[in-house]
Amino acid sequence: MPALTGPSASRLMDERGAALALLPVAATLDYYALPDWLQVQPLVQLAPQMISYLSFGLWVSHNRSIGARLGLQPSNIRVGAKLGLLTGVILGCLNTVVILRVIPWLGFDITFLRDTPHARVPLLLMVPWVICVIAALVELNFRGFLLGRLAALESTIWRSSDVRRLSPLALLASGLLFAFDPFMVATFRHLHWIAVSDGVLWALLWLLTRNLYVTIIAHAVEVIIVYSAVRSVLMS
Repeated sequence: MPALTGPSASRLMDERGAALALLPVAATLDYYALPDWLQVQPLVQLAPQMISYLSFGLWVSHNRSIGARLGLQPSNIRVGAKLGLLTGVILGCLNTVVILRVIPWLGFDITFLRDTPHARVPLLLMVPWVICVIAALVELNFRGFLLGRLAALESTIWRSSDVRRLSPLALLASGLLFAFDPFMVATFRHLHWIAVSDGVLWALLWLLTRNLYVTIIAHAVEVIIVYSAVRSVLMS
């Protein structure tokens, strides 16, 4: 994102409630401290995301220039579409090979994917509509809100502008939060580890471009490719 000066920069620097992003972080950590009989409850698994969206809403209500803070300015759409499409195709093809070839070769089961909530949705509804809605909501939450607010908090501890831009602690934390989201782990089991690399890469893209269209489109395109390929193999 180009450097901002004057009133625009002042409004973006004057952020309130960035610490609200720590609530879903704490909720995720608390989940893994719960006994097993509680961890298997669907509402408990969804609790960190629910808390995150509530925190997101509170943050929105206390700030201005929300689109600019999230990276959703209209001027970002064209570049975001191009970079997001390219990233999504590359990741989609790579992760399709990993799931269909590498994971079974390593001796891990993937047939459980037939029974996930996503597999029960009709194909023509899932592709592309449900996938695109999920991608938008997830990116608003994990990259726009969580990563963005953690980066805002982290920016106060670094002197170097390059380190502040990359926000390494926020990058790593957001990637792990995404991959170890309780619902993600419960649904995709051992495959949730693939989300670590995706989460870190999407976080890096957002930090470098401050363009949420990139990660939304990349996420949607990747999942459409992977979902279509895996479903065609497992359901045939």
